[in-house]
Amino acid sequence: MKDALVNFVDISKSYDGQLILDELNLYIRENEFLTLLGPSGCGKTTTLRILGGFEKPDKGHVFFEGKDITELPPNKRNLNTVFQKYALFTHMTIAENIAFGLKIKGKTKSYIDDKIKYALKLVNLDGYEHRMPDSLSGGQQQRIAIARAIVNEPKLLLLDEPLGALDLKLRQDMQYELIRLKNELGITFIYVTHDQEEALTMSDTIVVMNQGYIQQIGSPEKIYNEPENAFVADFIGDSNIIGATMIRDNLVEILGARFACVDTGFGENKPVDVVIRPEDVMLVEEGKGTIDGVVTHLIFKGVHYEMEVMANGFEWLVHSTKMHEVGSKVGISVDPFNIQIMNKPASEDEEAAKLDE
Repeated sequence: MKDALVNFVDISKSYDGQLILDELNLYIRENEFLTLLGPSGCGKTTTLRILGGFEKPDKGHVFFEGKDITELPPNKRNLNTVFQKYALFTHMTIAENIAFGLKIKGKTKSYIDDKIKYALKLVNLDGYEHRMPDSLSGGQQQRIAIARAIVNEPKLLLLDEPLGALDLKLRQDMQYELIRLKNELGITFIYVTHDQEEALTMSDTIVVMNQGYIQQIGSPEKIYNEPENAFVADFIGDSNIIGATMIRDNLVEILGARFACVDTGFGENKPVDVVIRPEDVMLVEEGKGTIDGVVTHLIFKGVHYEMEVMANGFEWLVHSTKMHEVGSKVGISVDPFNIQIMNKPASEDEEAAKLDE
């Protein structure tokens, strides 16, 4: 794509005979926060390392600002990487850590001093110049690692699960910090994680990967509300994924009952998969819904109750602010707009390959 900052073209990579990336094609726009999301072994970190210059693809090319950088070493690329292990130099002060890359580039002392102050202010750690890394918390060390990358003024910042070692509260705080930094600096961020909440919170674009293939690319809202296959639906948040039959346009049969939906173009009497998010399942009085069931499990989650309802041989996951006791008989109703229809793949590998074309 012409206006892409980064373009992966037909990238393949294997380790010890095992295919990790299979003809991956992906472009990344300038000033985008793009997240590579998927389970361990899906190829997301390998993709990042190929872009960073730490790995070479077996075939294919990487373009950066229209130039082929496939063979360039990492230090010749206008990008920086922040790893999960912060890789700070423990024998250097914070100022010396931040200045390291600038000294290699031969920048003047006054330039470096200005940049250190600017970077520390940006990550809310003013006055930490003379501290040593081991005197800082995990979250503070992570901020210093980001500051060290930022002072080099890269066009692109690569972040490889950088918040994975932090506790939940720190991780959430750092998510907001990264969004702020991206907006203030105008740097393109490429972020690798297996944490769905992180991806949904921070990203402009999410790339869901599995088994070396791209399963879906889209905004967080699109990925969550309109998953293209069962893997994406299951990996991003909680879902009820049920085999069904598309009777005709706007009508689907789920577990023997007919539900109105808004989808068209799937044909008549065709097998499909449906995705219904637990917060979209409405529990009503018995006999007042499309099907009836019995509440089998109940957990209080703070902002909502999580219930399981056995109905027509399927255990429905339900999130609601209204509690229904275990053993209660209820009806299940779903708004037609909240039923997502997906083609049923012949096989998972076939679906993955089809989506990557």
